[in-house]
Amino acid sequence: MAGTSHGHTPAAWTGVIISFIGFCVAGVFMVAANPLGFWLGLVVVFAGGIVGYAMKLAGLGMPKESAEQAAARSRAGQAQLSH
Repeated sequence: MAGTSHGHTPAAWTGVIISFIGFCVAGVFMVAANPLGFWLGLVVVFAGGIVGYAMKLAGLGMPKESAEQAAARSRAGQAQLSH
C-alpha cells in the first residue's frame, strides 16, 4: 500500500479541509446552543464533499485504476510475499 497515493490529491485535501472547517463551526455553535449556526456548519460539511467531488470531476482527483494496473499491482504484491 505504500506505493499508492490514496487521497493525496488537491480534490481530496480541499474537500476534507472544507468539511473539517464546517465540523468545527457546527461544534462551536452546538456548544453555544445556536441551532442556526449548527445547521449552517453542517451545510459547510456537505459543501466540502460537493467541492471535492467537483474538483475530482475537473481532473484534480485520482484517476481510476485500469485492469492492467490492478493486475500488475497484484503480481508485484505476490512477488514481494514470495521473497
